[in-house]
Amino acid sequence: MRLFSPRKTTLLFVIRDKTRTPLENLEPVLREDIQKIWDSVPKPQAHEETPLSEFFNVEVVALSSYEEKEEQFTEQVASLRQRFFHSIAPGGLAGDRRGVVPASGFSFSAQHMWEVIKENRDLDLPAHKVMVATVRCDEISNEKYDSFMKNEEWCQLKEAVQSHPVGGFGKKLSSILNTCLSEYDAEATFFDEGVRSSKRKQLEEKLLQLIQPAYQSMLGRIRSDTLQRFKEAFDKELKGGIGFAMAARECTGTFTSQFDEECADAVIDQAKWDSSRVRDKLKRDIDAHIAEARTAKLAEVTTLYETKLNDALAGPVEGLLDGAGDDTWPAMRKLLQRETDTALTGFSAALSGFEMDEQTKDSMVLRLKDYARGVVEAKTKEEAGRVLIRMKDRFSMLFSYDSDSMPRIWTGKENIRAIPKLPDQLL
Repeated sequence: MRLFSPRKTTLLFVIRDKTRTPLENLEPVLREDIQKIWDSVPKPQAHEETPLSEFFNVEVVALSSYEEKEEQFTEQVASLRQRFFHSIAPGGLAGDRRGVVPASGFSFSAQHMWEVIKENRDLDLPAHKVMVATVRCDEISNEKYDSFMKNEEWCQLKEAVQSHPVGGFGKKLSSILNTCLSEYDAEATFFDEGVRSSKRKQLEEKLLQLIQPAYQSMLGRIRSDTLQRFKEAFDKELKGGIGFAMAARECTGTFTSQFDEECADAVIDQAKWDSSRVRDKLKRDIDAHIAEARTAKLAEVTTLYETKLNDALAGPVEGLLDGAGDDTWPAMRKLLQRETDTALTGFSAALSGFEMDEQTKDSMVLRLKDYARGVVEAKTKEEAGRVLIRMKDRFSMLFSYDSDSMPRIWTGKENIRAIPKLPDQLL
């Protein structure tokens, strides 16, 4: 009784070569004999009055004579065979299916039952069922894990993402995972549901842990490729003359969207992984590149207009100082104002594309204005350092040449008193 509790066992009696005597007449006689056997079996006090039907389902089947009715006999045997094949299906022979151990675990189950019988221990079939399910589900799980690791398509995906993004990565890997888990479900379907589900979850976690590095590599490749494409497109936009801020804004939006689309393509259905960290890293990389390019571009624009101012002021200032006269300083101020205004107009227009705040813009404009004044001051100081040389050269020219720039010929009749006036002309 301990062996068959708590589920019922079917006792099937097969009567061969049924005669004309109806089965309805034979079955009661057979059941009466079985009941007598049951009544004579020693039972625990708690089950002395327990009926046979509490532990057994008794069935009686009659088969026709093979020699007389071969075709009918064959059909009856085939029908009976199906009840064995599908013993745990409705109408099968397993009776109460709650404690059923699948055929794949029968050997292990039978061995354990025999050990229990030999040791005369109290049976705990629910615990035994869990134990069998645990062992077999572990074995099935390990088999499926090993099979996944050797899967050719998975190996190709794992290798490919080390060098470049793989199109359809998420869909392909999700399919491989689904196939693996479905195979586990099919083989473990008849084992204890709690154990089966627990081992399935463990298998899924192990598989996800196995593929996560490949997934992270995929995201890394998407990020690096997106960043490279962003840099190329951004530089191209700047060379095309589009405003810096507009180019940065449009390229950032475009390539961030592309990154999101490619990440969505890499999503694995069975995992709940988040790509936000990689997205944030891409955003920081893009912002860093924009900041670096902005600094370089502003320096380039500033240098351009400083060069223009230097070319526009240095030469003319030097010329004005060479031919110094009463209007030299007014002319220099007028030159400085004109060239500074021209440069600042172009400089301000160039800065507008950066969409910077007014305070920063005003500060840069002021620095360029100071630079222009500095060019004039530096050139003036440079020329001031040569004043004695210029006075000497001027004296030599006035003393040696007349007002028509013809060489003077000293005859001794010249008005020497006019010579002291020369210093006034030197200036």
